[in-house]
Amino acid sequence: MWMSTLARVARPALQRGTSAMACQALRAGGRPRRPAGPLPYCLTLMQLRGQQTLGSAALPLARHSVRQVRALDEERIMEVEWEDGGHSLYPFTWLRDNCQCPLCTLESAQARKLLMSGLDINTGVDVVEVTNDNKVSIVWPDQHTSVFDAEWLKKRCFSDAARQAMQEELFINKRYYWDSKLHIPTADYQEVLHDDKAALAWLLALRRVGIVYLKGAPAELGQVARLAQRIGYLRLTFYGHTWQVQDKPMANNVAYTSGGLSLHSDYPALHFAPGVQFLHCISQAEEGGESEVVDGFHMAEQLQREDPEAFRTLSSLQVDFTDGGMDYCDFLLQSKKSIIDVSSTGRVERINFNNATRDSVLDVPLQQVQPFYRSLRAYVDIMNRPENVVTYRMMPGDIVTFDNWRLLHGRRPYVSKPDRLRQLEGAYLDWDEVMSRLRILRNSVHGNI
Repeated sequence: MWMSTLARVARPALQRGTSAMACQALRAGGRPRRPAGPLPYCLTLMQLRGQQTLGSAALPLARHSVRQVRALDEERIMEVEWEDGGHSLYPFTWLRDNCQCPLCTLESAQARKLLMSGLDINTGVDVVEVTNDNKVSIVWPDQHTSVFDAEWLKKRCFSDAARQAMQEELFINKRYYWDSKLHIPTADYQEVLHDDKAALAWLLALRRVGIVYLKGAPAELGQVARLAQRIGYLRLTFYGHTWQVQDKPMANNVAYTSGGLSLHSDYPALHFAPGVQFLHCISQAEEGGESEVVDGFHMAEQLQREDPEAFRTLSSLQVDFTDGGMDYCDFLLQSKKSIIDVSSTGRVERINFNNATRDSVLDVPLQQVQPFYRSLRAYVDIMNRPENVVTYRMMPGDIVTFDNWRLLHGRRPYVSKPDRLRQLEGAYLDWDEVMSRLRILRNSVHGNI
């Protein structure tokens, strides 16, 4: 069994407390973003069966009971007092907008039927009360009645802590940063295909750590497609549903040569680059061909700490990328992106860097050209530090799955021989499909949290 590694990495996705999550991160050999102190790495494989981990036991969930409710008419807010002494506030308009009755919500699709044009955004309430089965009932001025489950309300509390917890539950945004000491989380290919607990642990580790290694796949074409079916479907690109990484004459991509590949993310020339990449080793070169990866988010954090001006430049300037040729069909791509995408809250969300497809067109003011090059070189130099790079050698039957929005990957040159050709089969997925399957598996394994 390979899954204890993944379970130990992934379990914090279901923990509610920050301190508990930090402790699990340390045990898993990673760390949450922006931590203090050194990185302890101890990702080792243990038996899963019998362990109280993500793979074998659901976490107990607290139930919340309503003590009382009252309407604050002047503020147009309903206040809920919980049995544990906590309080939550809910605007009248939001409550009316989210009425769960059959007239307002299509239950089979969990979709809103109430039209915005039919919503009174200045509504008051006539009656608010707690029902005998501990639900909250509201009678509106038009005598329409809404009834809300206590757990449903509690999860949608507008406090900062509750909103953060809900966003973490929905999107699993916390990451474990790593460097060259990382022991890549590893799972068994067949278990992932056939066991929901194994598949859930795989996807949680993929989200948290950014890379997971799968062992035991047949060394034959078609395995990345099988793995993608476990999630949903493949992302079709101009290189096809799947593609073969091997030495080709008249190569239409630098990856299709035997030369080295510098650290890069795939497809920044697309406005919406694939979020996840699979690479399956069919055969390995006799000499060379080792793979290299770095944690682009961690490298961006280091850049921001060491050279804030370079970070600001790479997260603000738009860079042109291009790609063209003939494969699945003929194509000529053009896009503009920042090297480092940052959210409105300052969180690094995506790395867009491929030196091969970075265009000679540089649409920036003249005085910003040199600062751009200086900033990009600073970021690349951090990536290439030996203490930041994880190197591994794939063997036939190995599949590496990784976050293409976060990791930068490369390859050392190899010797190509007619009787020993290196061949990898690759495929892409989008994070929307991966996160959809993760949530479904989480609900299946642990119940709807």
